[in-house]
This record gives sequence, C-alpha cells and structure tokens, in this order.
Amino acid sequence: MTKCNVCYRHCDIKEGKVGFCGVRGNVDGKVTALNYGKVTGIALDPIEKKPLARFMPGNTVLSVGSYGCNLRCPFCQNYEISWSEEAYEYGSSARYMSPEELADLAQYYSDQGNIGVAFTYNEPLVGYEFVRDTAKLVHERGMKNVLVSNGMADLSVLDEIIPFVDAMNIDLKGFTDHYYEKLLLGNRKMVMDFIEEAVKGCHVELTTLIIPGENDSDDEMRSLSKWIGTLTDADGNNIGRKVALHISRFFPRFHMMDRPATDVGVIYHLAEVARENLEFVYTGNC
Repeated sequence: MTKCNVCYRHCDIKEGKVGFCGVRGNVDGKVTALNYGKVTGIALDPIEKKPLARFMPGNTVLSVGSYGCNLRCPFCQNYEISWSEEAYEYGSSARYMSPEELADLAQYYSDQGNIGVAFTYNEPLVGYEFVRDTAKLVHERGMKNVLVSNGMADLSVLDEIIPFVDAMNIDLKGFTDHYYEKLLLGNRKMVMDFIEEAVKGCHVELTTLIIPGENDSDDEMRSLSKWIGTLTDADGNNIGRKVALHISRFFPRFHMMDRPATDVGVIYHLAEVARENLEFVYTGNC
C-alpha cells in the first residue's frame, strides 16, 4: 500500500485502488492523481461568481473543474462530479486538456476580459498537480490564477501551489468540530491551518454557507468571524479584519432536500454579527 498525504486521512491505498476522494490512486506503487487534465466543466465566469468581491472586480475568469472531492457535504450542489458514483463516470469520459492547452485557452479569451484561470467546481486540491502545472504556465503568460477550495489539504500541498496562485476563495463551512466531522466527514483544524498560511501568500476571501439548524447560531458566527479577525500576513501584521467573508444562503440540495432554505433575515442578521469583527462581509444567494 502507498500513503497519500494530501489531507488528514492519509489514505493507505492498495495497488490499483483509489483513496477516499476517488481521485488519488496507487499506480505502480506511486500515488497518482487520476483526474490529471480531466475536465468536466469549463466556462467563462464573472470573477464575482467565485465568489471574489475584492479581487479584480468587473473581470471574467476561465473556470475549469475536474472530478473528485475529499469531503462529503450532504448539501453539495456539484455532487455529480464531486462524490457520487456519477463522478467517476464523468471522469472516465471527461475531455483531457493539457496544462498548455488550458493556459493557451485562457490567453485566447483575454480580449474578452478574461484575467486567467479559476480552478473550481469540484475540489481542485485532490488533483493539485494539475493546478500547479497549469498555474505556472498561466503566470508565464502574464495572467492570474484563482483557486476555489474547501481548504482541507496539507500545508505541503499549499507550498506546491502558492507561488502561482493570486487569489483564493476558501470555504470555512462552520466553526465546530462536530459540524465538520459528523456532517461533512472533514477536519476543521486542517482547514484553519490552511487558511492561516494561505493569507500569507495571496489574496484570500472566505465563504460560509448557512445551514438551518446546523451552523446558524449567533455564537458560532461570532466565534468564526472573531477568529478570522486574528489572521496575520507573512510579516506578522494583522490583516484579519480586512479578509472578506461571504455568508451564503442555503437552498435544499442533494441529501438535504428536506431542509428549508435559510431565511433571508437570518443571513442578514448573521452578516451584522460578523461585522462586529470584520470590515468586509457580503451576503450571497439572497
């Protein structure tokens, strides 16, 4: 067996098998990203859709996704490519694009306001090698790279990509271990550690999706935003109060079709709670 070190699970993967994410496999005794270059979705999106409110607003970004994820969010809106059986069917039939092809395509659309490439839709870091290789070429063409991620990755993965990433939107999905471990099958500390280091290397904005009855209390939002407010840059200067937080409204999805949509008033109220600690708080899906 071969051990994968991308996230906290450290999957021991048998020859010919894949880890929890469904992407990282053991090929000839080496952990390999089986989704390398496999594109399941590509679109020219407004940068604000990532969402990024304070990074090059008014521009578009070539957004690309593959398949696989290392969380199991029951409310996932992209479950077909993230963690269902269909994801692996998508993967087997997905179009292959080399890093060079994708970088060239981004440059081709620059005359339409495209600033570069956003790695999004599924969890990009389970196939970080493609992100790294493509982002390097995008930079060489004078363009920008954006990462939309759940942030649940080892800092060694961040070290591989951070020289080439200009902005990230990272999901800080909640602020209790119970929420992360029981509902998402994840690890909150790993996400927090990733965020703490990411803000030292590039522009970072955060997103919290509010699920009724799960992470919608004033106390949790107050704790979450207070922690964000403590973040520092590479020189130790406090920058946390200026890190943008997007608080988004939940709609019934996937395995949570029985839950009501988050009340709009709750979103606006929690945004006010977050503003006790943060300067830039945005509401989404309202």
